[in-house]
Amino acid sequence: MEVTTLRIFVEVMQRGSFAAVARDRNVDPSSVSRAIAGLENELGLRLFHRTTRRLSPTEAGLVYFDRVEPLVDELERARLQAVDMSQRPTGTLRLAAPVSFAQLNLVPLLPEFARLYPELSLDLALTDAVLDLLEERIDVALRLGPLADSRLISRKLASMEPKICASPDYLERNGRPRKPSDLANHDCLLLDMPGFSDRWRFRDHRGETAEVRVPSRLRTSNAVALKQCALGGMGIILQGRWIVGQELNDGRLVDLFPDHQVTAASFEAPAIWLLYPSGSYLPLKVRVFIEFLQRKFEDGSPWDIGGNWS
Repeated sequence: MEVTTLRIFVEVMQRGSFAAVARDRNVDPSSVSRAIAGLENELGLRLFHRTTRRLSPTEAGLVYFDRVEPLVDELERARLQAVDMSQRPTGTLRLAAPVSFAQLNLVPLLPEFARLYPELSLDLALTDAVLDLLEERIDVALRLGPLADSRLISRKLASMEPKICASPDYLERNGRPRKPSDLANHDCLLLDMPGFSDRWRFRDHRGETAEVRVPSRLRTSNAVALKQCALGGMGIILQGRWIVGQELNDGRLVDLFPDHQVTAASFEAPAIWLLYPSGSYLPLKVRVFIEFLQRKFEDGSPWDIGGNWS
């Protein structure tokens, strides 16, 4: 039997769908179905129960998968190591990143990365959903905030450092809040995402904390849209420095509480992380991407040093 057929079988077991595997491979679903049917004929047993609505593994299919998956993984690692001996990253690098962060801080880097590694193709998924890297076959993901998936290897890329800020125009028209409680009388623009609330928390240099429930003039799930509204003088925002750093540097936004730590979630040090599946071998294409990003951040976050990505 062919290794390619075994790889298709493993992928169908992992994805639970002929169509999903066909999309991943950019082939017709019928070719995936024929590959599985051929494997079943060769083995003399049924690997999947098929109905018009559902595909599920048989007991024999589960037993076969448990034995075959590690062998296919080992063959793939051997192939990658042999390819990497050329020291030229090739193939497709599958990336996932939050929408707003990627638009501002990842996508501008991709042309340079592509010039450095012309034989490497990129498949970029922009989503604020927490994808299963193993199921979706993602090579590297960027995530913001605390981490929960222990199956993944993580490397800290940068701190997020939330800031409460507003435009000079808004402050001229409405006055500047001098203490956290003043925010209850201002127009606030809120990020409408899991983990973020309308209760903004403050911690001063003495470690004393306060919490203010802020009124909402606008709610949106898009951080870039939130910043644009703040730049237009619509209200006050609480955003990570990764999204407002350049505007704070050039004065288009003003940091209202520079002497406080602030958050709409937890004071647990928020960060930007690089994540990738654990394994005994890290493919060259993943290594060069991780090293590329780390070089960009080694002198500090670009939004803290003038927004210069060069």
